[in-house]
Amino acid sequence: QVQLVESGGGLVQAGGSLRLSCAASGRTFSRNAMGWFRQAPGKEREFVAGIRWRGTSTSYADSVKGRFTISRDNANNAVYLEMNSLKPEDTGVYYCAADRRDYRAYVPGLVEEYDYWGQGTQVTVSS
Repeated sequence: QVQLVESGGGLVQAGGSLRLSCAASGRTFSRNAMGWFRQAPGKEREFVAGIRWRGTSTSYADSVKGRFTISRDNANNAVYLEMNSLKPEDTGVYYCAADRRDYRAYVPGLVEEYDYWGQGTQVTVSS
């Protein structure tokens, strides 16, 4: 059974930092892009950051560029999201996701391009 399990969320003051982790099990995702999405109450799930299978290419939403960094460890089947200079608008449930296609040539940014999802971890940034 394939599982993605996020951890590292919590409550932080504006300007603070958090590091999210996603541990995958049940199969290897070393051939697949991985991504982070978030969903605020009453809003659609949105792309935050993604990383290609080899880790050589990344993509970020404009709202997080320069503040968030995505990385991966294929040996441990894990992906991370380092979040700095957090803002109240970063509040939401953060989801880890894995691309369904092997060796995709670009970083996918659409929800429908990802087949595997974690259960989410809450991030709350207070002002």
